[in-house]
Amino acid sequence: MNLYTWGGTYFGKRDGDDLWTHDGRHVGRFRGDEVFDSSGRCLGELKNGKLITNFSKKSKSGPSCSPHIGRVGHVPSVDHVGSVMLVGHEDFPSPDEI
Repeated sequence: MNLYTWGGTYFGKRDGDDLWTHDGRHVGRFRGDEVFDSSGRCLGELKNGKLITNFSKKSKSGPSCSPHIGRVGHVPSVDHVGSVMLVGHEDFPSPDEI
């Protein structure tokens, strides 16, 4: 499943419970709709099919995971038009920021 940030930037793909950047890096694992990095820090969540970060969940911790070995990346899809930011949220980090 292709994933975009709330602001419309193409991020990468969800493969099962794993979050992959378009350049082939495994950067997180989903637990329900929330996604955590390898150290268990909450990166954000999937809301209405887009990645977004809730300020109140940034300090939340979850399961840690060992990153998978990288895979072949792919050409990023064209960005989408972003959505109006929700109160108490910020855009999910771009692949370059993780």
